[in-house]
Amino acid sequence: MIYLVVSEVFMKRIDFENDTVTRNIVNAAFPLLVAQIMSLLYNVVDRIYIARIPSVGTYALGAIGLCFPLIVIINAFANLFGSGGAPLFSISRGEKNSAKANLVMNTSFTMLVLCSIVLMIVLYPLLKPILTLFGTSSSAMKYAYPYMMIYLIGTLPSMLTLGMNPFINAQGYSTAGMCSVLIGAIMNLVLDPIFIFLFGLGIQGAAIATVISQCVSAIFVYWFLKNRSELKVRLLKKEEWIVCKRYAQNIVSLGSSSFIMQLTNSLVSICCNNVLSITGGDIYISVMTIISSVRQLVETPIHAINDGSSPVLSYNYGARRAERIRKAIKVISILVFGYTAIVWSFIILIPHILIQVFSSDPVLIRNTVPALNQYFSAFIFMDLQYIGQNVFKSLNKKKQAIFFSILRKVIIVVPLTHIMPLYLHMGTDGVFLAEPVSNVVGGTLCFVTMLVTIMPELKRMENKNVIE
Repeated sequence: MIYLVVSEVFMKRIDFENDTVTRNIVNAAFPLLVAQIMSLLYNVVDRIYIARIPSVGTYALGAIGLCFPLIVIINAFANLFGSGGAPLFSISRGEKNSAKANLVMNTSFTMLVLCSIVLMIVLYPLLKPILTLFGTSSSAMKYAYPYMMIYLIGTLPSMLTLGMNPFINAQGYSTAGMCSVLIGAIMNLVLDPIFIFLFGLGIQGAAIATVISQCVSAIFVYWFLKNRSELKVRLLKKEEWIVCKRYAQNIVSLGSSSFIMQLTNSLVSICCNNVLSITGGDIYISVMTIISSVRQLVETPIHAINDGSSPVLSYNYGARRAERIRKAIKVISILVFGYTAIVWSFIILIPHILIQVFSSDPVLIRNTVPALNQYFSAFIFMDLQYIGQNVFKSLNKKKQAIFFSILRKVIIVVPLTHIMPLYLHMGTDGVFLAEPVSNVVGGTLCFVTMLVTIMPELKRMENKNVIE
């Protein structure tokens, strides 16, 4: 009886063909929101517990912040294949071409497995030099190095969960996609205090708990796609490699926008940590770690809305249903701007409450409050970037998606992170103010470009449908 109930929950699907666009997006976004909040706990709970390790908590927290760029790089490779393959997969389903969709998914899966193995082989011997390059001091290295040595063991399950979960959601199994993350996140919540405090393993215990949780999530994702979903996953056969070469190229080129965005996030973190160590010292690296944690927290619903709407946009683009695409863009914009207006008000008015979630150190809280206000002062403009990027990626607009991934971070934020603190003599304030400047400029350009390129195309699609 229990098996039948659980099976029915997992097999519940979203009807992209007949349900309203708003219902499609909400039904996809809500489970994703729950899943992404729990996924966020993978990192956030580690930081909360680590910050409370007796005597060394604040310094260990800063060390985790130095590991964050490398973790982002690993996640970026997972998104290269997941975010690149899932829209193409959905477009093929909208075209009623299940065979092509299946090959796209299997190509993504094969590349993801191979890439994770290569990353582990490359990163292990180079870990210390990489952490040093990221700004890790000798005192922080004794916390950062053992954490990452253990974390790297979970590279394959981590990438498998992150990279293949979009294919569960793209088939309409949003509840199963949510459960795949919940299983690992709940385990992480339980195992963290056991390994960190009960077993006395400290920062290494946090890494062990995370790896075990990632393995459990990965097993569920593979089991569901192999046995329960409509289209089944497997590694490519030898004779399929040549046939799927074109699919692999399309997956990588489309996924490059998400890949570049995450790599540039990592680049910005490295630049910020290096400049902050010069202008403010180690305490400001911990400040940036808390700000990054708050940003992850408040961005989670935005990612859920975008990720939930992406299969809707892609499926209808493949089916050439222009009006439903236009409607989806409106719904996404209303949901994202409405949420951001509320949460942005909380950040500006009561920042200390959010900061106290991550640390009880009064010195750290006192330094973080003004930095948080500066960093988030124009956060609502970031919505323009998220919406525009989501539409470009979902509709297979590779060039625009890649360009705007590079523009905001590489062309705007990285130079300003050095110019404002060091050459305009703004100190640590310059590091935190570089972000809002980039939000206004980059976000506005991305959204306006989306409007002037996508909307005319949808009009042409509509006119062609009428003629046909």
